[in-house]
Amino acid sequence: MARVRLSVAERREELLRAAVEQIEARGATAVRIADVAAALGVSNALVLYHFSTKEHLVAAAFRHAAEGDLAQLRRILGRRSTAERRLRAAVRWYAPTGQAKGWRLWIEAWAAGLRDPELRRVASSLDQEWKRALTAVIEEGVAAGEFPCPDPAGAAWRLTAYLDGLAVQTTVYAGGLPRAAMLQWADAALDREVGLPAAGA
Repeated sequence: MARVRLSVAERREELLRAAVEQIEARGATAVRIADVAAALGVSNALVLYHFSTKEHLVAAAFRHAAEGDLAQLRRILGRRSTAERRLRAAVRWYAPTGQAKGWRLWIEAWAAGLRDPELRRVASSLDQEWKRALTAVIEEGVAAGEFPCPDPAGAAWRLTAYLDGLAVQTTVYAGGLPRAAMLQWADAALDREVGLPAAGA
């Protein structure tokens, strides 16, 4: 059966989706151009036409997946609600037991980025976007008098670092914390960072 002819943008999107699936299955360092091509039934040359090297393909695939999570974060933080509610919703979504799909890919990117400058650059840029988005809503909460956080940027850095660490523990190692405990820890970290009283205090 003949393949449907796709536009350049559609073909690129198809290749990126396949690359994400192959990275999740094989890992960023082990995946090959041939794996992505075979998954779609296309030639290696077609993949290389759109992404000149494996490194460019892996970095673009990671950006593609991570930007989907970033778009959802922006939707959560852009709701018409208090800064505290938006922050808590974002943290619960971002937490390792939440609905964000990118943790395995982020961990792959951190590991592979030690030796892949292109992937490291992309991961660092996206990480900064996460921190800026959280910093902005923390600043809104401070301006509205919802909480007294004296250092919104520092709070965003510490909070994301804490959640990243929990993600490594729960994604890489078996037998992690129950979901309820993980969410309780994430809520407590948020309360601590922005200066809210601990739940039940």
